[in-house]
Amino acid sequence: MSNADTVADGRSTRWDEHRAARRATLLELARKAVHKRGPAVSMDEIAAECGTSKSIVYRYFDDKTGLQVAVGEDVGVQMRHALSRAAEEAGTPERALRAMVRVYLEMVEQSPNVYYFVTRTGVIAGTDVDGNPAAAPLDAFLESVTELVARPFAQVAHVNHAVAASWAAGAVGFVRGAGEWWLAHRAEPGTPSREELTEQVADWLWFGPVGVLSEHRVPSPPTARTAPAGAAPDTAPTSPTAPTSPTANPGENR
Repeated sequence: MSNADTVADGRSTRWDEHRAARRATLLELARKAVHKRGPAVSMDEIAAECGTSKSIVYRYFDDKTGLQVAVGEDVGVQMRHALSRAAEEAGTPERALRAMVRVYLEMVEQSPNVYYFVTRTGVIAGTDVDGNPAAAPLDAFLESVTELVARPFAQVAHVNHAVAASWAAGAVGFVRGAGEWWLAHRAEPGTPSREELTEQVADWLWFGPVGVLSEHRVPSPPTARTAPAGAAPDTAPTSPTAPTSPTANPGENR
């Protein structure tokens, strides 16, 4: 390789590094704009927050959809790392599940605007680092979280991986639905606090599906049957009594 080629390669590397750093900066500023102005923020507002023009933003993200996908990927990576770390530090399967519910609700509460901005891209496919088609950020995030949630369940329930994964997929959808409902209603009277919802959701998940399928569960005590209105209550069948000796004829011994 000639000296000229070496210089050209060095310049190309420095340009790639500069472009990656600039893209990361714009992405962070765009997230701040969404956090401040809401999920319906315009590209003009995003560009103003970035201190540049829309044309510069479009150089790095093509269009608003491209920016949404990029933010979704960034948020998904952060949430996945936080959930994984919480599960690893929990100590027990039950605590791991509870910790993941807590972290999820904490993160969506920190910026509902960014959360809604990201979840609206659920059907938008992204691209990998080489520009090849990749799963939509939200789909990829939910799939990875499903794997995380399946682990504590599989550790205590006598089920195969497919059953654990199917339960985990339902659990992820349940937590997401409960979290989105809570975001929309958390200011209303009677709505549980984030801490209360965390405990409620974790209890429902752990003592519901896990309690039913775990081979270590304690059987529920039998319940008494209640007779329908107007009907005689059930009674236990009486044991047959031994036949009584016939009464002696008073005149036999006479």
